[in-house]
Amino acid sequence: MTKASHSAARILSRSEFLESVLALKPRTAVFDFDGTLWPGDAGAGFMHWTIATRLLPEAATRHILDRHALYHRGHVDEISICGEMTQIYSGLAEDALRSSAARYFADHVQPHFFPEMLALAQGLKQSGTDVWAVSSTNNWMIEEGVRQIGIPADRVLAAEVEVKDGTATTMLVDVPSDEGKAAALNRVGLTQPDVVFGNSIHDLHMLEMARHPFPINPSEKLAEIAAERGWPIYYPATEQ
Repeated sequence: MTKASHSAARILSRSEFLESVLALKPRTAVFDFDGTLWPGDAGAGFMHWTIATRLLPEAATRHILDRHALYHRGHVDEISICGEMTQIYSGLAEDALRSSAARYFADHVQPHFFPEMLALAQGLKQSGTDVWAVSSTNNWMIEEGVRQIGIPADRVLAAEVEVKDGTATTMLVDVPSDEGKAAALNRVGLTQPDVVFGNSIHDLHMLEMARHPFPINPSEKLAEIAAERGWPIYYPATEQ
């Protein structure tokens, strides 16, 4: 299903979308990151960045590239690969990982944010809405990414490993994807957020929790479900 063929879906214009959200005066708002606030995949991008900058050792590089190839061929599931793409940094200093994430974000993510999505998130935060970010990308990248919105680290639910004595380990804390995104929100007491924004089928379960779900730039499967359920869809402006 393409954007033009969503005949049963209600597709909002920019003004309709912003007015619809702001009119709700939400107390709680949840944003996915990749594909929702910006058009790329920060997790995969950061992985390749740490390979190119040689932060990731050669043996770890070969392993994760092999696993990533298997994932794209359908032999590794979404939750497993997201966990492994965070565990792969075991043994590295967290300070180095955060520094690398900051550089990658500034050069490759920040310039491509959807302007209206960034402005919406900032506006909601400034108006007193409790804004959360939920993502299966590693927490170093997501925490860096939402810093300019004003979302603190304790409002980020992302793929995470334990850090001991300043060093990343292989012990997973969480990998919020699919049902895991809803589970992560439930654990922090957000059983029914006022508004939730997500772009892929992996966001479906947390969209279902929302009083008002907003699929953003949805994948084909999510767009089909949105049309069936009468959820309004919004397509952010993209670079030409």
